[in-house]
Amino acid sequence: MSELVFSTWSAVSPYGVGSEPFRTGIRAGRKAIGALDPATHPGPFTEGALVPDFDVTEHIGRKGTRTMDRVTAIAVTAVGLLLADGGPEITSRPEETGLVLGTGSGSVQSIMDFTRDSLVGERPYHVDPARFPNTVMNRAAGQSAIWHGIKGPNTTIAGGRLTGLTALSYATRLHRGGHCARVLCGAAEEYSVQRSWLEWHGRDGDDRTSPLGEGGAVFLLETAPDARAAGRRVRARLLGTRFRAFAAPGDAHGVLADCVRDVLKQAGAHAEDVRVVAPAETGGSLAGVEEAVIRDVLGATAPDLLGNRALLGDTSAATASLQLAAVLSVLDDEETPPGALALVTAVDRDGTVGCALLAAATNEEN
Repeated sequence: MSELVFSTWSAVSPYGVGSEPFRTGIRAGRKAIGALDPATHPGPFTEGALVPDFDVTEHIGRKGTRTMDRVTAIAVTAVGLLLADGGPEITSRPEETGLVLGTGSGSVQSIMDFTRDSLVGERPYHVDPARFPNTVMNRAAGQSAIWHGIKGPNTTIAGGRLTGLTALSYATRLHRGGHCARVLCGAAEEYSVQRSWLEWHGRDGDDRTSPLGEGGAVFLLETAPDARAAGRRVRARLLGTRFRAFAAPGDAHGVLADCVRDVLKQAGAHAEDVRVVAPAETGGSLAGVEEAVIRDVLGATAPDLLGNRALLGDTSAATASLQLAAVLSVLDDEETPPGALALVTAVDRDGTVGCALLAAATNEEN
């Protein structure tokens, strides 16, 4: 089976709508976290990173968007941007295009609002039936496919801060199994008052007050020959992913180090070949784990870290996908040597770790 590459990608982020605002913001190291208005965003956080002035009707129109929740709107918009940039060929044979979309719990806001209405209404069934679909975890993936005419395999993945990486792994298995010729892969997360309280209660230590962010990123994975035939640029090759679990925070370092060593070995690569590292920067009792692993495994050659939590806040389920978008933004730099390696790592407080290894495209691939 041919190796998969990243070609077209899109993002909806606190930098704005589209890959170019994201690329520009990340390269400049611009902080997108700002003060939250307590009148519109009450809750435990005074700062956050929200998609500025986001109105889904501006991007996909008014029809059918009245009951669309925010995370679905972000996902549908991101997929639409990718398809517009990649060209009509992507969906010219819609049954051959798959979609794997990561999420936290779907829309926490929608789930809790619907549940509240069933409790405070005159009757439990006096709820708005049009809003029920928003309570289902695969709402964003389903709407993205329906809206844009994608008829191949449709899958929703949830895995905490590893969600984007696990979605990436699942997407490669779909392609390897012959279920689709190409696959869109990514994750989305929304900011809401309900999510802010869940995060606040679920964190520990100094991490409790770290600002939240929102957004999403979607990537087109396909073979290099297919990308070239369609006139799409090969931006990076996916060399592999690895995942493991740990029982206690003190074990996270060892299992993540094993993941990184395994993915390097699988690719036949060496520590000194890695030029870019993007950690999830998980806080609390797991703070510093990724940085320590990178130092230990990559040694004296460890490159500077491409962390975006200080810029975009804690984006939860969208974390790893936005890390991947940041890596692609840097690999696009003309100064990046062809074939340079990039590593994405993530640790989640639920007891999982993971990583992905990418290689910048070579001149021959384009």
